[in-house]
Amino acid sequence: MRIFTTLRAAVVLSVAAALPALAQTTLTFASYGGAYQAAQRKALLDPIETLMKITFKEDTLTGIADVRAQVRANAVKWDVADLGGASCARGEAEGLFEPLDYSVIKTDGIDKSMIHPHWIGVIYYSTVIAWNTQKYGQNGPQTWADFWDTKKFPGTRSLSRGASETFEVALMADGVDPDKLYPLDVDRALMSLAKIKSNVVAWWASGAQSAQLLKDGEADMVAIWNGRAGAVIKDGAKAAITYNQGIFNTDCLVIPKGAKNVALAQKAIALMVSPDLQANIPKYIEYGPTNAKAFDTGKISPEEAAKINSSPANAAKQTHMNFDYWRDNLAKLTERMDAFLQQ
Repeated sequence: MRIFTTLRAAVVLSVAAALPALAQTTLTFASYGGAYQAAQRKALLDPIETLMKITFKEDTLTGIADVRAQVRANAVKWDVADLGGASCARGEAEGLFEPLDYSVIKTDGIDKSMIHPHWIGVIYYSTVIAWNTQKYGQNGPQTWADFWDTKKFPGTRSLSRGASETFEVALMADGVDPDKLYPLDVDRALMSLAKIKSNVVAWWASGAQSAQLLKDGEADMVAIWNGRAGAVIKDGAKAAITYNQGIFNTDCLVIPKGAKNVALAQKAIALMVSPDLQANIPKYIEYGPTNAKAFDTGKISPEEAAKINSSPANAAKQTHMNFDYWRDNLAKLTERMDAFLQQ
């Protein structure tokens, strides 16, 4: 282990050694604030400041509209921004980002669905099934078909009111292979949702709401983001989750078009997605590394890996969201979902 750790450190130091002298150089990093950005500071920004001898200035954003406004006004103040996967796909189509330099950014260990000309995935979160262990014990629903099975698992449900993710789980519940979801059969998804609609006590509109429904026991099972479920379980909620048929979603890194420090931003992103720094992420927040080689660094124990959504064993149980599909179809499918809920 000592030899392995020394080798790992040597790799990181070799990346840093290849960088020019950058003393007192500042990069501005924008993300979503809160616990997530605090975790990014500890897992990614602090180590990069040491390795690159730079300073990160931080800012917060609310989404793609903030980046769009800066780019269109030719007043870009951020060098690296963190956005959701669908926003990255949309922003790429709109020409809002600088191209990433993959001669600098190494992608070994990163799934091809996370690698795009203008964005790269930095963390995984998963939509999973969570259930109340006081009602079902540890043997709760293990598939979306189970979630839909009100005879085998009587009780109340909660699903997201958003079309994205909800249409996917509805199709898996109806027997669609997780690897053959796209393009989505929307009519079939809506018919599947109609079968369970009367058992859904809440169509949640935020991660916080889904977590509260699980924590309070208002819903016996919830389609929920794994980080939200993990937080309430740590806080004492009588609940459990499965990664079976989970859906990988992502946050991604971009360089807004017109950023002042593009070359330096490329090097910072290279370190953010490197195995060594990716392995830091689960220590501070319940999101998984997008670089599978993070699990080979020796920084994540087997016991820790068993709980992380993107560990090899858990990743094998899940499927990836198609961000290009949602880039092209979100508006019209949101209308279909809203109409369904109003029926």
